[in-house]
Amino acid sequence: MARRTLSQLSCKVLIFGLIVISLGDPFLSASEAFQSSDSRRRPMILPLYLSPPASSSHHHHRRPFDGRRLQKSDPPHLPNARMRLHDDLLANGYYTTRLYIGTPPQEFALIVDTGSTVTYVPCSDCKQCGKHQDPRFQPNSSSTYQPIKCSINCNCDNEGVQCTYERRYAEMSSSSGVLGEDIVSFGNESELVPQRAVFGCETLETGDLYSQRADGIMGLGRGRLSVMDQLVDKRVIDDSFSLCYGGMGVGGGAMVLGAIPSPPGMVFTHSDPFRRYVLLHYVNF
Repeated sequence: MARRTLSQLSCKVLIFGLIVISLGDPFLSASEAFQSSDSRRRPMILPLYLSPPASSSHHHHRRPFDGRRLQKSDPPHLPNARMRLHDDLLANGYYTTRLYIGTPPQEFALIVDTGSTVTYVPCSDCKQCGKHQDPRFQPNSSSTYQPIKCSINCNCDNEGVQCTYERRYAEMSSSSGVLGEDIVSFGNESELVPQRAVFGCETLETGDLYSQRADGIMGLGRGRLSVMDQLVDKRVIDDSFSLCYGGMGVGGGAMVLGAIPSPPGMVFTHSDPFRRYVLLHYVNF
């Protein structure tokens, strides 16, 4: 699988102004240290300037670490899914995006979670689901919905008919339900056309998942049930996603599933393509 690069969106930060550095000698006495903060001692001022574009001769003598720059011959060639972010971390404790599932589409507000590997929404027959901002998913109202049939590759429901999932979180909340497949749409700003994807249809919620206003979770973590990984495996997007948050007290933002054109001269660091999981055990004496 190709590496996943977490990059910033097209949020261009232009830094103007000065960096003021107060230089102090660690061996100063207490009185001398006090005097060093006096206005009579001028601070060192280092202005910052934008560097001019590198010429061909300068590029030839570029230092080795600049070899990490993106090559111009490798532009992203696959479409991406551009999606708006809503809510605010300070006010709500999370950011959400809108996902549309089924035919005709049913809209859901899902928490963007890079630590979760399953995308799930409340199902119409949920036995214990809270009151959220949108109606529950109606499988029978979607002409393209298909249940994931029970097999040796999944856990099965009590009837041995449909695959199930279960997720528990550190804050003592949990989600469980059945797995289904349907058409998933990403909104009007997306270049990516609607795709079939596997998702969770909740039949039980506990804790914060029960009381939150958002409908469910959009999992962006690594895993075969992750919508992100499903799209990458289908080769409909590149193996990268981007998040740009509006900031504390501001809210909103944007998210892109797939690659975006890189600004000229962008430098980035390679991620480790290998997955490492450590299973820890402890003994309580």
